[in-house]
Amino acid sequence: MQVIKDTIDFCLTSPSVITLGKFDGVHRGHQALINKVLETSAGSKETDEKLDAVVFSICVSPVTLLTKPERRELLESWGIDTLIECPFIPALITMEAEDFVKEFLIGRLHAKAIVVGEDYRFGYGRRGNVALLKEMGETLGFAVTAIPKVKDGPEDISSSRIRAALAEGDMETVNLLLGYSFFINGSIIHGRRIGRTIGFPTTNLIPGMGKLLPPNGVYAVRSVVGGRDYYGITNIGTKPTVDGRFVGVETYLYDCTEDLYGEEQKVELLHFMRPERKFPSVEALKEQIMLDREVGREYFAASEIAR
Repeated sequence: MQVIKDTIDFCLTSPSVITLGKFDGVHRGHQALINKVLETSAGSKETDEKLDAVVFSICVSPVTLLTKPERRELLESWGIDTLIECPFIPALITMEAEDFVKEFLIGRLHAKAIVVGEDYRFGYGRRGNVALLKEMGETLGFAVTAIPKVKDGPEDISSSRIRAALAEGDMETVNLLLGYSFFINGSIIHGRRIGRTIGFPTTNLIPGMGKLLPPNGVYAVRSVVGGRDYYGITNIGTKPTVDGRFVGVETYLYDCTEDLYGEEQKVELLHFMRPERKFPSVEALKEQIMLDREVGREYFAASEIAR
């Protein structure tokens, strides 16, 4: 997958089908747009030709549900050809909607089809909408598909709704709305080896810059390391019992005795078990970890996740 980032000076060489938006979390609503892009890119009644599948993302918030590398990983795995991470700069903010279509979508990206949500707005003062796109498409020769909002129950699926659930540690709702398990990626680093000294060896990683996290605490997780799946428990937080100084992700993996230092790890948060707290001694911490380990095993035994 080609990634174009931190610039508005770009140009594709092939005709394309494009979806546009913020794509914070790439949740089920976003996936509906992406699926239509992939369907159209393969050649459909709208175009009858192979088009590059393009995601045009406007980078606005400094704190997001997915880091940029995490989002790239997902989009590439789904088959997107080009991801444009467009900076939100004055030259773009002040551009009229018609000029954006002509200069960017047609002039630089050679759009033959555009896929957006039914309430999509763009351009200076948010004056551009689906009706304008369809009107311009008739003149400039591109097709427009407007996708209805995807709902879960009576409510629309949205990044704000997912963020609210994440702030409560409600991982079941977060994962349902995302359409995949919320995850944290990183390289396994050396920790302070406290877990190993008390009989619970762990992996340690630091969340990527700008990663929105749930409340500090202990979670039941699935972890992918070296192409293998493990189940376990993860503490997100500062480790107050041993005077931690930064927020880290420390994971105890069931049935794993390997030295995984330096490996890439994906930690999927499945269930919130308890908040982080400070214990009066390392011995008390050890007793709690033993309890957490068993509670985690009970969670996996009762669920269908690890079966």
